[in-house]
Order: sequence, then structure tokens, then C-alpha cells
Amino acid sequence: MCRWAAYLGEPIFLEDIVSRPAHSLIRQSQGATRCPTPVNADGFGIAWYGERPEPGLYRDVMPAWSDPNLRSLVGQVRSHLFMAHVRASTGTATSRNNCHPFAAGRWSFMHNGQFGGYDAFRRHADVLIPDEFYPHRKGATDSEALFLVALGEGLDSDPQGAMERALGKLGALAFQRGTAPHVRAACAFSDGQRLYALRYSSDDQAPSLYRRWSASRQGWAVVSEPLETDQADWQEVPPGSFCIFEKDRVQILPFRPERLSAAA
Repeated sequence: MCRWAAYLGEPIFLEDIVSRPAHSLIRQSQGATRCPTPVNADGFGIAWYGERPEPGLYRDVMPAWSDPNLRSLVGQVRSHLFMAHVRASTGTATSRNNCHPFAAGRWSFMHNGQFGGYDAFRRHADVLIPDEFYPHRKGATDSEALFLVALGEGLDSDPQGAMERALGKLGALAFQRGTAPHVRAACAFSDGQRLYALRYSSDDQAPSLYRRWSASRQGWAVVSEPLETDQADWQEVPPGSFCIFEKDRVQILPFRPERLSAAA
């Protein structure tokens, strides 16, 4: 399982999430506490929004804790909306193209979880990606496939519905051709204006997900694990939830992927 963190609010330095907290994302890459894989050393990435609609993107295959360029970058870049990810591979190769976040146009996306037995239906998953978005298919992960299928399902106009349809279609393949656990997903994605997050699993082991509003920063942190050990106001996002973060408010809606029940 991977670890990730996202932020939306008044501009802050990326290091305020990625490297400075006591349980920052870099520290989680060496010692995660709320997942079965404590070390996440199969690459990292950050996507951030600035003056242009499209996000900046920096990814590498090094462990996050060993890249001095990452520490320099997060210490200098400020952003009102960014996402960061440290990867623990569930089977695909350690390569830059397989590192999260993924980006296409103004959208960025990252995922923690898996579709069980993905290697057995990877070709079938690729068929679900429309021709319009297939040029963005650079890697081999189920996460990138989910993102591109969601774009084809109308992510621009209906973010929740697109993700429900996309996750449902890949979940159906996992039920038909893969293995258990069929679907586990904690995802974050953004169009540069809003931050979206979801937590879902076809069993009772949904990947962890927390949120926290900071009045001092006027911003939301959405994370796999709380960033500080002495803050008691982190709120767990319930399984089966779809979150829409905007400025100082959040909507939490039921998340119900299509087709999964029929496939099961």
C-alpha cells in the first residue's frame, strides 16, 4: 500500500505537508503506521498548481527520503493546491511512468490500493480507455488505468459519477478475472479548483483516509495518515465516501461504484 497527502487552501510551502511535520509524508515513506506496508520506497511524486491551469509534476524512482532535489523543491515552491505520493508497488515495475500522481490536461490523480489480480486482466483494462485519452497511458499501473477510464467517463463534467463508473468497470474485471481483494481504493484528484477524495473497498479493509481543517492556514489537509502525532482533530473519512473540498467547506457523499454487485 502507498501513502499520500493532499492540500487545498491558502498557499503554503509544499514542505509544510511533505517534509516538515513530525509524521510527514517523507517520514511515512520510511515508517507508515496505518497500513500493512511500513516502507514505501518504490518512487514518489508531487503535482502542484500555480499560475497555469495544468499542474506541475515531479516524479522519480528514488525513495522519497533519499532525494535532496525533492527537499529543495518543496522548500521553495508554494501552492494553494498540491498532491504528493510515496509508492509501494503491488506488482508493476518501479519506473518513473508508474509513479503517482498522474496528470492529463488540468487533471491530476493519485491512488492508494489495488485491483486484485490486475496482471490477469491488464489488457482488458486498457481496452476501457478511450482513444482520446490513451496517448496519456505511459505506465502499466491499475491506478493510471483508473484515472484514464474516469476521464473517458466524463470526469470534467461529473467527477463523482465518472469515478463510480470507472471504478465499477475495473472492479467488475477484478471480480471476473482477478483475485481477492478485488477493489481497495483511496484516491485524490483535482482539476486545479477543487480537491476530490474517495475511500472505498469491496471488502471491509478500505485504505485509511483522514481530513483536517486548519484555521491558521485556512486550508484542508487530506492524508493517508495524520501528519502530527499531537493533533487530536484529524477526522477519519468513512469507507464508501466521496469528498468534495472547496475553500473552507467539504461535502461528503455516499460513493457507490456501478456494476460491482452484478459482477460479484
